[in-house]
Amino acid sequence: MKNVDENFNYINYFFFVLFAVIGVLNSFFVGIIPGIFYILLSLIYFPYFDRKIKKKINFKFYNLFKIILALFVLWGTLAVGELMELFETNILNK
Repeated sequence: MKNVDENFNYINYFFFVLFAVIGVLNSFFVGIIPGIFYILLSLIYFPYFDRKIKKKINFKFYNLFKIILALFVLWGTLAVGELMELFETNILNK
């Protein structure tokens, strides 16, 4: 069981960095509000934050919830998000 938790830690760190980068890009290219949303969303995937929330208010974000949320947010960002449209128009116009 410990090996599975370690693997999910790597996945959580990956999504933390991914959503933090998307948040920074959104802050610069789209708007500050979507950027702040993605940066706050990335904290769900940071294992330290997850442990603090569990200890403080006894609430745990389950791994299945995190995976479903990540897939939904990635779909929203890459398929219909303003950031992807911005990059597509810049690439196609050059």
